[in-house]
Amino acid sequence: MKGEQNKLITGGDSLMAYKTEDHETQYCFPAINSSCIKGKRSRYEYSIMYVCVSLLSAWTVFLNLLVIISISHFKKLHTPTNLIILSMAVGDLLMGLVMPIDAIRLIETCWYFGETFCKLFILSFGLAFSASLSNLVLIAVDRYVAVCHPLLYPQKITTTRILISICLSWVCFSTYNATLVINNRDSTLKTDMCYGECSVMMGYAWIVTDLFISFIFPCILIIILYLRVFYVAHQQVKVINALMKGGKCVMEGSVRRKSESKAALTLGIIVTVYLLCFIPYYICSFTVISSTTISILTWAINMNSGLNPLIYALFYPWFKKTIKIILTLRIFQPASSLMNIFTEH
Repeated sequence: MKGEQNKLITGGDSLMAYKTEDHETQYCFPAINSSCIKGKRSRYEYSIMYVCVSLLSAWTVFLNLLVIISISHFKKLHTPTNLIILSMAVGDLLMGLVMPIDAIRLIETCWYFGETFCKLFILSFGLAFSASLSNLVLIAVDRYVAVCHPLLYPQKITTTRILISICLSWVCFSTYNATLVINNRDSTLKTDMCYGECSVMMGYAWIVTDLFISFIFPCILIIILYLRVFYVAHQQVKVINALMKGGKCVMEGSVRRKSESKAALTLGIIVTVYLLCFIPYYICSFTVISSTTISILTWAINMNSGLNPLIYALFYPWFKKTIKIILTLRIFQPASSLMNIFTEH
């Protein structure tokens, strides 16, 4: 580790350090010969990075906590679609909670918290990633049935079935991520990884498996379902608008289908923002690029967890109203859970 030439040590997608003969080398654990090399940054860089991360983490946790409280507390919001949004908010909240730990790992370029906590961190990070994508699949299925088969929706999409689907997705992805982390993290301990590194170095078989399970298959399913949803929704809205322009009476069912189409558009925006944040990361993670670029793309994914509540606030009037009720502490009033948050007053 003390050669004359420049040396770049990487761990997963984090830049460990550049070592040159012109600068004194700093180690994560100076007393340990196999220690990773600590990256060098100015105090200004440290301050800016930690402030930005702290604000992003607080923003993500706070807004998603508002979503969780809103849907959990107000009984009028206990619908199948909102339960999926609740599950997504839980995943985004988990992402917000692990952001500071990931920031320390990337900014300090050292892992100071031990092997056990490293596994827990990677498991939590992977679970938050997987939960977001699995919830988007459930949203796509929910909107597909609501828009394309509206008469079957009350029978096919029930609160009980959605709860079971959400629980199964969390259990399955928890098991999958735990298996991935334990198998690959333990195997990397037998290699020449430096001490003070927290990453998972997967073999080719695991990389291909993870790519299909965690990204390709869910994304293809989401895109196919939403293409069908938007096509059918577009046709329905055209028919309804034509009836209204012709002065004909629009039945309640037609108005409801238009409402379902609008909801599909809102949730489609969430799906699109998610894919725009995730696709560059997955593409670049399998190509030879700098670890700095990977770190930037990773934080673009982290930012996605703070964007979802903003989309809810822009397109869901009920969310704006529940925020006011929560922040003004009216939520503690008797029978506040029974309030009709869909009315103006």
